[in-house]
Amino acid sequence: MTDPARPFSPQIATVFGGSGFLGRAVVAALARRNFRIRVAVRRPNTAGNVQPFGFPGQIHAVQANLRSPESVERAVRLSSIVINLVGILQARGAQSFEAVHADGAKAVAAAARAVGARLIHVSALGADLASPSAYARSKAEGEILVRAATPDAVILRPSVIFGPGDSFFNRFAALARMLPVIPLAGAEARFQPLYVADVAEAIARAVEGAVPGGRAYELGGPEVKSLRELVQYVLAATGRRRRILELPPTLARWQAAATELIDFLTLGLMPRELVLTRDQLALLGRDNVVSEAARAEGCTLEGIGIRPTAIEAIVPAYLIRFRKTGQFDIKRDAAFGSATPDDLAPRSAGPGSGFHPGQAAGPAAVGERARR
Repeated sequence: MTDPARPFSPQIATVFGGSGFLGRAVVAALARRNFRIRVAVRRPNTAGNVQPFGFPGQIHAVQANLRSPESVERAVRLSSIVINLVGILQARGAQSFEAVHADGAKAVAAAARAVGARLIHVSALGADLASPSAYARSKAEGEILVRAATPDAVILRPSVIFGPGDSFFNRFAALARMLPVIPLAGAEARFQPLYVADVAEAIARAVEGAVPGGRAYELGGPEVKSLRELVQYVLAATGRRRRILELPPTLARWQAAATELIDFLTLGLMPRELVLTRDQLALLGRDNVVSEAARAEGCTLEGIGIRPTAIEAIVPAYLIRFRKTGQFDIKRDAAFGSATPDDLAPRSAGPGSGFHPGQAAGPAAVGERARR
């Protein structure tokens, strides 16, 4: 919500992809800082979910399609800050990786330059022109085009992002509920999951000018875990006993080809949790973690001044719905029953608990502020 203690900013921040998973968190973070926010999306009627984050008139949805430079130019008029969050994990028709991640990024950067706005571009950890994945190659190409148009842009490369409504932990929890055995490709691929609110905070600080431009920042969480370890964590959090079947490369390629074909034949009606594309399989061939070079240069979440939130502090709370009896059997497992959401916990559970009463909005935050 808007902070009544702060004056309203005369600046307009245009957020492309502002109604999505990351976009909602970014809009909320900017609304708390009293920015005027323009949410640029393909279908403005889907952006109603961000309106409650601000006062009436503070957040306004406009139509924009990255494949239409004219609509992008209209969306950024009078803007002081432009944020590009748009990304896809699966190419469909005209929504190709090249069109969205490269050409779309170029259109946003050109429009931002034309109105003299600062640009914050969200790419992805693992963006590489030499990657076997079209997704990673297009992300790298997008970064090059952004730098060419706006050399002082802030580029953020997050690892896999988690939080309520994510497509990572929720995906595996759904698979555990549906299947007796979980087939797992790329089980040894390493990830560094980070909390969506931490990414939004990094973006908000960049909007405020606290993050130097002209650099790329690699964002990761506090722990590096293999995909197998993360799936095992999901099983423990949801109280499900499932066998994890690690797929050899050949069988994984067959699975990806089969699910892509079935998804195509069913006109995209196949449950998203069951779809594994060949490009996603290629991504699993490389680790998705912050590089030592980025750590040395201070181009990380910690370098920005943000302490990353632990998985254990957030994930169990929103995976409760995948347990057999929901929250009613949570006390049977002390390891996960103690993981109360930050806005409900009366006190910190330890240094790694992710307890942030100053950022929370529930009774714990009220009580903590009253004691100060």
